[in-house]
Amino acid sequence: MTERRVIVMIGGLAAALALGLSALIFGQVQSADGMRRIGGPFAMTEMTGRPVTEADLRGRPTALFFGYTHCPAFCPVTLQMLTNVLARMGPQADRLNVVFVTVDPERDTPEAMRAYLGSFDPRIRGFVGTPAQLAAMAGAFKVGYRRVPLDGGDYTMDHTVAVILLDARGRFAGTVTSDDDEKAVQSRLETLVQAASRSAGGAAVAVGRPGSG
Repeated sequence: MTERRVIVMIGGLAAALALGLSALIFGQVQSADGMRRIGGPFAMTEMTGRPVTEADLRGRPTALFFGYTHCPAFCPVTLQMLTNVLARMGPQADRLNVVFVTVDPERDTPEAMRAYLGSFDPRIRGFVGTPAQLAAMAGAFKVGYRRVPLDGGDYTMDHTVAVILLDARGRFAGTVTSDDDEKAVQSRLETLVQAASRSAGGAAVAVGRPGSG
């Protein structure tokens, strides 16, 4: 796949972001066992201060995006796209997990995440972690990120720009990006929600059968 390189201005300085990481990383995992290879255990902290693990996402489909609050382009655009899609979905959106994971633990405290995400749909949750916790979670989800120094001692972050989709059991269900049509993203998310509802309904019927008759 072709790398996309975007030049962004940060405080009057130009930084080249190698955002083709998304295409490269996800292009490597579309194998027959890809659903097992993307995702896994993690331990982070929600922006409310509550510890969270992969178990907190089970039972609902998830849209998972890695980024950072100082991101000049893709993060706010992607979060706004998700905000628009959640509004379109109406009550169905309440049956989703939508999570923004920071790749910049040095600057993105829980307080900073709460302030930043306050500009977007309130159902979007922010996860923070130590550098080691972030590295473990990013590794489990095959997400790339790296710090890029800028003149004057500042820095920016390169990172994978795809939103990772998981089904209600935590299995990989594909990706979307801010380049995708919002109606198409909505359809993908609604399909995951509906599949989760059917699965939950089927499990309830199965539990009731042994005692019936």
